[in-house]
Amino acid sequence: MRVDILSKEYPPAVYGGAGVHVEELVKALRARGDADIQVRAFGEPRDEAGTTGYPDLPELANANGALKTLGVDVAIAADCEGADLLHSHTWYANMAGHLGSLLAGVPHVISAHSLEPLRPWKAEQLGGGYRVSSWVEKTAYEAAARVIAVSHGMRADILKCYPDIDPDKVSVVHNGIDSSEWSPDHSDAGKDICRELGVDPDGRSIIFVGRQTRQKGLPYMLRAAKELPPDVQLVLCAGAPDTPEIGAEIAGLMKELQETREGVVYIPEMLPRPKVIALESNATVFACPSIYEPLGIVNLEAMACEAAVVATATGGIPEVVVDGETGWLVDIEQVQDGTGTPLDEATWVADLAAAMNEAVADPEESRRRGLAGRKRAVEQFSWSAIGDRTMDVYRSVLQG
Repeated sequence: MRVDILSKEYPPAVYGGAGVHVEELVKALRARGDADIQVRAFGEPRDEAGTTGYPDLPELANANGALKTLGVDVAIAADCEGADLLHSHTWYANMAGHLGSLLAGVPHVISAHSLEPLRPWKAEQLGGGYRVSSWVEKTAYEAAARVIAVSHGMRADILKCYPDIDPDKVSVVHNGIDSSEWSPDHSDAGKDICRELGVDPDGRSIIFVGRQTRQKGLPYMLRAAKELPPDVQLVLCAGAPDTPEIGAEIAGLMKELQETREGVVYIPEMLPRPKVIALESNATVFACPSIYEPLGIVNLEAMACEAAVVATATGGIPEVVVDGETGWLVDIEQVQDGTGTPLDEATWVADLAAAMNEAVADPEESRRRGLAGRKRAVEQFSWSAIGDRTMDVYRSVLQG
């Protein structure tokens, strides 16, 4: 059996949870040895066997980003002849899977990592391209032989956004974590990494790791941080903003904090994994204030590093973080317009602040929950098990 995995992100170009998922899933599927796994990814050629890179088409150099994406999709689809099944990830590669499926007459499986109708703020980033990406996703999802949701919460969202999809065609296979690569680092070397980055590993700290995008909820966390005790460090590993608007909002809130308290550490670049591990392993708590999160692989990474988690009780997060056991879940009432905006922003910020304060007030309890989080990540979210479940989906589709 030959399976072509289609993705925008693939090493060395991985910048989000979907890219991590594809990288680890491919390893797990190839390790099984019972299928020919070919990877077709956006970007420059790769040296990895069985992996092909597809750069942007020069003819579309000045086009809207969504049209550039479709140009790459067409190039990928043209190479899918001979596959038994196509498996695409995110809207960027969904049209490659859809067109390749039509051309080759083979089934197309989609892994849903996020949904365009639930990310309307992308119109700020893509302009009219957001209408194109939404059309791509809807077309591909409704035609797919199977859709894999990364959580039960995501499955419910898929059926709500696309009611024409047969519920029997939507399966759940959670995201996973490589607990051998993501493991706690409490060594002297790990503590030195923290110090080099401006963080005191022996002091109390709350860490955020994620992109500067609306869905990650960082502005709410920065407002809530005003209520933290003065000795608690706030460590923000926040990559480049999606838009100038969200970047300016976050920069302004950080400036306000830095003018009123010490210990606000901003790390704008994407850190290598060992440095992220060192920061998370030595943090009192990891914060995930997302207002939209299909699963939240960042929470699994933090849990694997023995960090307790304070997170929003939204999307698939409650399927990962167990309130009172591996962290603190903060309830949220959200506007039902697709934005995920809190119904009462002041109350949500106050509740988030209260949870963070409770977490740092008792470092020993945070430590206990962090150890429980590591145990849960190892036992429930291994990539080998997720590879097995994904292969079961493939076989089910091909048989039926």
